Amino acid sequence: MKHKHILLIAAMLLVSAVATAQRRTVRLPIHLLKKDTAQLVQNYLDSLQIYKAKADSLERVNAELQQQNVDGRYYRLFAPATFYHSAANQQLSLNPEGTDPVANAVDAALMNVYLNRPDLIRSSEGHLQEVGSIIENVGVQQTQNVEITEQVQAAPVVDAPDDAPAVVLITKPNFWTVKGDYYLQFLQNYISGNWHKGGESNYAMLGSVTLEANYNNKQKLKWENKLEMKLGFQTSRSDTVHKFKSNNDILRLTSKLGLQAHDKWYYTLKLLAYTQFTRGFKTNDAFTYSDFFSPFDLNVALGMDYSVEAFEKKLTGNVNISPLSYNFRYVGRENLVTSFGLDEGKHTLHDIGSSVSADLTWKLADQITWKTRLYAFTSYKRALIEWENTFELKVSRFITTNLYLYPRFDDSGVRDDDLGYLQFMEYCSLGFAYSF
Repeated sequence: MKHKHILLIAAMLLVSAVATAQRRTVRLPIHLLKKDTAQLVQNYLDSLQIYKAKADSLERVNAELQQQNVDGRYYRLFAPATFYHSAANQQLSLNPEGTDPVANAVDAALMNVYLNRPDLIRSSEGHLQEVGSIIENVGVQQTQNVEITEQVQAAPVVDAPDDAPAVVLITKPNFWTVKGDYYLQFLQNYISGNWHKGGESNYAMLGSVTLEANYNNKQKLKWENKLEMKLGFQTSRSDTVHKFKSNNDILRLTSKLGLQAHDKWYYTLKLLAYTQFTRGFKTNDAFTYSDFFSPFDLNVALGMDYSVEAFEKKLTGNVNISPLSYNFRYVGRENLVTSFGLDEGKHTLHDIGSSVSADLTWKLADQITWKTRLYAFTSYKRALIEWENTFELKVSRFITTNLYLYPRFDDSGVRDDDLGYLQFMEYCSLGFAYSF
């Protein structure tokens, strides 16, 4: 029996020890919580209390505002500084109107600002009336009528096979740019027979067509082509030999093939060919001074070309420098060979030298454009310099007026007693113009 009691007591002690150990295991994580974690939990609880207090305060203030009537007489003191007519009328009128002390005090305060700090005033009552009327219901709570849009059902998804063929369309880029300019202009001048300064009446017409086709692959290669055709006629009463004669006659082709060297510089092979359409005459003179292919010039040059873009792309164009240039001249009419630097009995002339050219367009203003072309060739025995300038003034979309200035130097021709080898041409015209 003693042994049984001893075993029972031992079993009871063992169960008590296990229960104590279990209770200590449950409480152990609470005692071992880190100090930072406990502080974080406490801060979170405090923040919830603070936001709850703010929400209760806002709700209380909103309820009070809804129950009060807002006095709109004070809004002028807190709105952006504005000149109000009532303030000036109240202070400057001999018989001021109104007995409202609050409104009078506000007007007096505003008038003090008008007189002492006029630099603060940024608007006026008249401007506010143009913008829109002043809101009358300042104290009325505004509610928004929001309509809930019905949910649009998504289209049913159609299962497509994973191996469905895909169509890929690849278009070849177009590196060509085509553009053109056309104009047809007229000039009329009438002078009576007894005009004190003399002169004669005349009529003139000028037509011009310029076509361009340019290739640029945006990498290394570009090819520029320009065809210029210009023909003008005039009549005059004093000319009894010709009913009309040409006063401007150009047929010119320019082609350049360029390979990019660096940035805007290109190695260039340039071809320039030009002649005229009709025969050239002088007043009361039946002699033909020039004709189609009399002369005809063909110039092939090898050099460098620089693309110009300046003044926010208002000045565009190119400048070409060719240290190696070959020029071929042909004169078909036998009686004109000596007039264009050829030996008697010959129809062709071959020259090797160098050339410089520039073709620029400068948009001086929205309606004024200056187009200039400079070409110079020298064989170190003779020199040719041409400088064409066209000032274009757009009167409307399709009406323009042109001022054309064309000085020219050519020491292969016949020397003039007054100007030497210098030649000059000028005209001003008004007419129809179109470009694309």
